[in-house]
Amino acid sequence: MIRTDLIAPLAELLPRQAAAYPDKVAFDDRHRAITYAALAAEVAALASQYRAMGLEPGGAVGVWLPNSVDWIVSVLAAIRAGGIAVPIAYDARQDEMAYRVADAGVGIFITRSEKAGALADLGGAVPDVTILADDDPNAERPDLRALCAEAAVGITLPPDDIDATSMIVYTSGTTGKPKGVMLTTRSMLWVNAACWASVVGLGPDDRVLSPLPLFHSYALNFSVLSIIATGASEYVMERFSPREAMDLLEQGNFTIMPGVPTMFHYLMLAAKEEGRNPFHSVRRCVSAGAIMPASLNDAFEDSFGIELLDGYGITETSTMVTMNWANAARVPGSCGLPLPGLAVRLVDSDDNDVPFGDEGELIVRGPNVMQGYYGKPEATEAALKAGWYRTGDLARSDASGYLTITGRLKELIIRGGQNIAPAEVEDTVQKLAGVRDCAVVGIPHETLGEVPVAFVVPEAEMPTLQAVKDFCARTLSNYKLPHDVVAVSEIPRTGSGKIMRFRLRDGYTQPENA
Repeated sequence: MIRTDLIAPLAELLPRQAAAYPDKVAFDDRHRAITYAALAAEVAALASQYRAMGLEPGGAVGVWLPNSVDWIVSVLAAIRAGGIAVPIAYDARQDEMAYRVADAGVGIFITRSEKAGALADLGGAVPDVTILADDDPNAERPDLRALCAEAAVGITLPPDDIDATSMIVYTSGTTGKPKGVMLTTRSMLWVNAACWASVVGLGPDDRVLSPLPLFHSYALNFSVLSIIATGASEYVMERFSPREAMDLLEQGNFTIMPGVPTMFHYLMLAAKEEGRNPFHSVRRCVSAGAIMPASLNDAFEDSFGIELLDGYGITETSTMVTMNWANAARVPGSCGLPLPGLAVRLVDSDDNDVPFGDEGELIVRGPNVMQGYYGKPEATEAALKAGWYRTGDLARSDASGYLTITGRLKELIIRGGQNIAPAEVEDTVQKLAGVRDCAVVGIPHETLGEVPVAFVVPEAEMPTLQAVKDFCARTLSNYKLPHDVVAVSEIPRTGSGKIMRFRLRDGYTQPENA
């Protein structure tokens, strides 16, 4: 059953929940808690302030904050004001942040004072207004908390178009340049209606512990919009730590915890080391963002005696495509069944449907499919064909419809749920003195799923792994840094110049201390 009653614009949804649960805590973090009534009031006030600052319909608001209640209010207010929220990872490097600000045309920017200095180097892409989300010694910069306290005088908020682009979520592609995925409030809440509320059973009696990075579509969907739509309550961790998560779980009477496979692996290890079972009040956990190994799923459920439901999703489909159902049979290694109301096909290279059991490319059509890539019509045209989104992922289906992901046509590396474009890392490594050529390949890893390994053709002396990491760390986030560096005499390529990554992957030997 698809819970269509939970799909509504924020202009309707927030007041509805404020009336139903005025004194109930919607979100809390280690700094503050906010009730549903206060959330509706703060979002409306900040949205009016954005409008007073000149935000026009479709204008972009960049949010460069750590996981927090302030992050949630800032993003929701951008949508409520008729703008587009552009979340940016708080640990993004200067170049990564600058690209997103320029690409999305961010006009209003919210960050903390410790990051504000980074804006000085943006050149012509400097946002019109910078708002700080903490005490700012510079009185010229508006303060977020003060703006949330009172609505701007004389401002009437525009109608809330649920079908307009309301979020641009950046995802790495094989070209190396991140693409801004245009999502709507309807597409995101449809996933809640068809999956989180119906398949997983998220509801108003749930208390959620979320360690997910909010700038990811998975967290933006599950840990923000779906919490509001269902009337649940959630504690937002600033960052994932196994021991902090265990402490919170033991103290907080939580009922559901979302995560990625790596998080559940480390939680299981930490709990075993300390002889703890922190999931005493949890009825089920949810995993997405990367493929869950069947062995990890079984070991987790055996250790803690609760369901760990995993599914398959991508940013371009507002997160989920398939899900394993609560209290239902599951196929080992499968990512579950397609969401109700979603059309999926497995096709060969000629777009013919493949028989059950055969491998084909997974393509998807439904209300959750993106509008396209912001400012990239050619990439959009290549990805969307007659309404079908071509995932680039290979899968098999059994006769009951259970899908199992078997590989990728795309070259994207998924490390612990984080997407890495090989070309982006290659471009950086090749700038290092002494590197003649380079190819980056995703290598299977026991706990992280995949890690990037750089195959380097040196000019003379081979650079050390640490030297490559140190050089890359100047411009790349830590999760993108090469896990290993291997010297090769040449990079195998096709006649058209494309890297034959499978040859490098097949010939790779894992270091003994990896």
